[in-house]
Amino acid sequence: MEQEKIIVGLDIGTTKICAIVGRKNEFGKLEVLGMGKAESEGVVKGIVFNIDKTVYAIEKAIKEAGDQAGIDIGVVNVGIAGQHIKSFIQHGGLTRTSKEDEISIDDVERLTQDMYRMVVPPGSQIIHVMPQDYMVDYEEGIKEPVGMSGVRLEADFHIITAQTNAINNINKCVRRAGLEIDDLILEPLASSLAVLSSDEKEAGVCLIDIGGGTTDIAIFYDNIIRHTAVIPFGGNIVTNDIKQGLMVLPQQAEQLKTRFGKAIAEEASPNEIVSIPGIRNRSAKEISVKNLANIIQARMEEIIEMAHAEIISSGFENRLAGGIVITGGGAQLSNLKQLVEYMTGMDTRIGYPNEHLGKSKIEAVKSPMYATAVGLVLAGFRSLDEREDTYKEAREVVKTTRTAKKTPTKNFFNEILMKTKSLLIDDLDGKNEY
Repeated sequence: MEQEKIIVGLDIGTTKICAIVGRKNEFGKLEVLGMGKAESEGVVKGIVFNIDKTVYAIEKAIKEAGDQAGIDIGVVNVGIAGQHIKSFIQHGGLTRTSKEDEISIDDVERLTQDMYRMVVPPGSQIIHVMPQDYMVDYEEGIKEPVGMSGVRLEADFHIITAQTNAINNINKCVRRAGLEIDDLILEPLASSLAVLSSDEKEAGVCLIDIGGGTTDIAIFYDNIIRHTAVIPFGGNIVTNDIKQGLMVLPQQAEQLKTRFGKAIAEEASPNEIVSIPGIRNRSAKEISVKNLANIIQARMEEIIEMAHAEIISSGFENRLAGGIVITGGGAQLSNLKQLVEYMTGMDTRIGYPNEHLGKSKIEAVKSPMYATAVGLVLAGFRSLDEREDTYKEAREVVKTTRTAKKTPTKNFFNEILMKTKSLLIDDLDGKNEY
């Protein structure tokens, strides 16, 4: 019996560290077997600042997820995010030696691998190389060059880099927790697998993932990722604004935001008052929900403006028929969809990670705040499928090569037999002289 394939996604976020264990059911949908989470105290704006605290949180989340799923977890797919993430477009090309042979998968792979060897700023490392459009013998706009004839193969690549120190710290934390990293994936790419449909990616869509420390942007068009960016603000800065503006404790500010917060102040009733306990035997403090909404709206408008600026700078603003999809913990803020539509003029929806989910006992996983973790599991399965396809292709190549080696041998012997037969006939006719 074939061993069951199980993938684990580990989201090392600013507010939480989450581990999700999943497998594919008979319908190809993701079934979540276990989920564990822990408060993230060692991560600031997506970057690990305290190794010990992060290791402890990873261990706690992994143990909880493993116990729920009834397995021992050893290998994980890890997400990476943070303000240090940079992206740019790079052109590359290669000249093939043979004019007669068709362009093969190996040619395309060789061109992609060349991009990983390009020089990047010191302290940076390439984590993703994603081809955009190909060019064969200066013919532009080719999506799939394999099978075409041509000498010169070129392409534009979307290159994503991360700080080497940030990558090393993540590796260190995961290893200290007794785990191995199967793949390191940019978090908005993982989230896109969980919440975006193929139709949206084809039509053009912008994903805005509002996390605790950062807001990640990913723009797709023609089923290709065209632009990525990281905004250094997230849900935590809204909580901090509430704490300072209303002079409350951080945990009180977080509860006010999640339970009573609204992204549009006009939607809040001016007469609604929330009473919170006073500090150290002081009297209870009364908070106006209208004032709370004003504080939240001011910061959310800033984040949306920065996200809209990224959409404009990408050059795809007028080509995104799929509009905007908001996900992440910040997407749960009341009236946020309406505020984004009002400020950008683009259709907007909230992205829930249930596009590829099957039946699950863990209903909480369907929240936008777990989109990245679910996406990391889906990315693991996609990578597994690609490896299996590559293995099958390699076996086919070996099989074809073996057949090709046998065929010339057979032809060679036939040739000898035909030549021998011809010589014998000539001998009988007296044509050969010795």
